[in-house]
Amino acid sequence: MSARFGGALEPTQPAVTSSSVASQLEKAVADVPGWTPVDQLLSLFNLAVASAHLGGDLLEIGSWCGRSAVALGLAARITGETRVHCIDLFPAREDWRQNPDGTYSMRVSVRGEAIEAYETTTVWREPFDRDIAPLYATHASVHDFFRSTIQAYELTDLVTDYRGTSEISRTLHARSHRFRLAFIDGDHGYEAVCRDIANVEPALLPGGWLCFDDACTTYDGVDRAIRDRVISSPAFDLAHHVTRKLFVARKRLR
Repeated sequence: MSARFGGALEPTQPAVTSSSVASQLEKAVADVPGWTPVDQLLSLFNLAVASAHLGGDLLEIGSWCGRSAVALGLAARITGETRVHCIDLFPAREDWRQNPDGTYSMRVSVRGEAIEAYETTTVWREPFDRDIAPLYATHASVHDFFRSTIQAYELTDLVTDYRGTSEISRTLHARSHRFRLAFIDGDHGYEAVCRDIANVEPALLPGGWLCFDDACTTYDGVDRAIRDRVISSPAFDLAHHVTRKLFVARKRLR
């Protein structure tokens, strides 16, 4: 696996939208488990590159094995002076529990604090058995898988990972970190998405982009949170459905 794009992409070139870039992204993430489609990765990549003039870093809430982190990391490499901050609970196999209805939720201990996730929007048994359980045959935890992905694609100098919730973004903000793009792809329950928005929005630069996975799909919690906390908020001056399940909103310019 290689993280480096070919000569078609140079830092001096304009925002990238060519099909060759889409093909390179598709090849780059072919071996990384996850559910983010290539069209969405390309949109995130282009937004990260096109907004470089704002300064600031890139933030991801919900990183899983690193599929979208690779796309953001490659954008950071092209634009320069940018880091990608990835926040996830990164569960181990023992963190998952099966509910009475056969679905799965998780309870993760982070620095002595028990954090529960996927309580409202649980994971059905079929996708758990197909997509999640096999990960633990090769890695002790999703965290190990994520780090192996970032290392394999030579992005360790650009990507920093944090184990926890979006509360960490408030800590980063307090340390003077600002973000030109934040991608929210964590717990899809309504209250969880609302918390993520509340935690991330203060650190988003004016003109910066707040992006959501699984919008306009079967995840009602994501759609309701977008309507209540983004579309109805005066903090954002543009909101748009991009690709099949990516929703983006631009923070109002002051």
